[in-house]
This record gives sequence, structure tokens and C-alpha cells, in this order.
Amino acid sequence: MTRRSILLPAALLIAWLSAMVVPAIGQSRAITADPEPDKANPAAMQTFQLPSHGALLNAFLYVAAGMGPHPTVILLHGFPGNERNLDVAQSIRRAGWNLMYFNYRGSWGSPGDFSFTHCIEDTQSAIAYLRDVSKAAKLRSDPNTIVLIGHSMGGFVALQTGALDPDIKAIVTISAADLGTSRIPAVPVDKRDLFAKGLAAGLAAEGMAPLAGVTPELLASEVLANAAKWNFVERAPKFSSRPVLVITSDDGLTPPNDAFVDAVKKSGNRAVSAVHIPTDHSYSDHRIALQQTVLDGLARFRHNDAPVQRP
Repeated sequence: MTRRSILLPAALLIAWLSAMVVPAIGQSRAITADPEPDKANPAAMQTFQLPSHGALLNAFLYVAAGMGPHPTVILLHGFPGNERNLDVAQSIRRAGWNLMYFNYRGSWGSPGDFSFTHCIEDTQSAIAYLRDVSKAAKLRSDPNTIVLIGHSMGGFVALQTGALDPDIKAIVTISAADLGTSRIPAVPVDKRDLFAKGLAAGLAAEGMAPLAGVTPELLASEVLANAAKWNFVERAPKFSSRPVLVITSDDGLTPPNDAFVDAVKKSGNRAVSAVHIPTDHSYSDHRIALQQTVLDGLARFRHNDAPVQRP
């Protein structure tokens, strides 16, 4: 196992389970079994267009069974968004949460131009949609309990948006990508054009076909222009009093995530957890472990339990 194993020490595991017997059992069943049907308020899928800065984005919401109101997760996809983590989304719904998924401007058929700034703005639009009392009632959603979960670039978006919105209840990042912002301060000014070219090449290699109105070079320039405020460590003080779960894998993105966790702890936050799962960036052979880790985090957020400590 790696230094940050997903397995807890035996003593801590026993103490944690004894304090969380009901949530833990419920969360495990959310992966393996469907809940009892609720004929009056069945689980459902609502599709809609999410308004954001003049564009109507492709969006849907998994509605949990039961009258609610249900707490809601906004699940943010990465760059360009091939891995949608909808297996995680379904488990989250079975655990009693609503879940919204949408495609940012300029991605996967949503109109507009893609940019990292637009991703943050679109997430703010999604939050505003869920906080609309009339829409919340229709969706059996709690407008005051919203959690952001983001994978890769989506983790970056979750942190940036959460830092701007103190009323977001909690954040979960899954292999959050810092877009190279942690490395930029060490790059001499006269070498930053070369750094931008390398960054653009890396973005191009990820695949730009699902994205509209943008080039790798434009995205690299955007990162350089916003490097200081987008740095994970610089955002850490904004999370001094909210639960944060940081999940990492063997994809090379752990160092900036570890630095963020350390900075959040130094800000006084005792509700930050870090879990390392030994797999690739898409968690290809650890999908169940990923679901269980996310569900455990949501259970702790919901029941105000102490976070899992690093082994």
C-alpha cells in the first residue's frame, strides 16, 4: 500500500464505525443495492437547460427518492470530460442526495466558448439555479445544502468556485488538476513563453475535439494570466471552516493536492481529509473504492462527524 492508504488503521476504523453505524451501513448499500421504491416521490431524472451568461447549457439532475428536501451535489467533469463519473453519481443518489451534472460553455454541445474562467462562472450559475426556491421545490432539493465534487479540472473548478462562495457546504476533489499554477512561480519570466508552449501541448494532448471556441494556446495564456489567484495553496484560507475531502491517485497530481491539504490544516481546519487510492487518473480499476470514499465523505459532511485522518 502507499503511504496514504485507503485502509484505516484498525483502532481508528473501529472507533469511526462505532460512531457512524447507521451512515456507514447506508453508504455501503448505496453502491450495491437499490433503495426501497417510493411511489409517492420516486427517484427521477430531470433534464433541462441551465442558463449561464447568455448560453443554455446541457444539464440534468438525478432526483433522489423520497419527499426531501434532499442535499445536492454538483458533479463537475474534467478536461475535456471523457470520464463523467456517473457511476459515482448514481451511488450518490442512492445514498439520498440529489445530483446535478452539466456541460460547461463550449463543451460537449453546450453553446458558447470554452475557457477555464467560463467553467467557474458556469458552476456559479448552477449554484444559483439550485438556490432558486421555486426550482428547489420542484426538484425536492435543499437550496441551502450544496456540495461541489470535481474530477481533474473539475476539482480545480470546485476549489475556485468554492473559494468564491462561502455558503457551499463542503468540497470533494478527485485528482484535482492545478493546471500547472503551482510550478509557474518558479519559472523565470523570460522562460514563461516556453512554459506556456509546453502547457498548450499538454492540453492539446488531452483532446480538444469536444471543446468549442478555444485553442490550447488561449487556454495556456489564461492560466498564466491567472496563475497567482488560481494557485491551490493561495485558495486554502478560504476553506478554513468547511469540510474538504481531497482524493488523489498515482497520476502525478498528488504534490499540489498535498500542499493544499497542508495549507488548509495550517489555516485551522480540522475537517479536511486526504485519501490516496493507488490507481490511474480515471480510477479505472478502483471504481468501487472511489465510490465508497466519496460516499463516506458525504456521510461525514451530512452527520458532522470527524474526518478520516491520514495513516
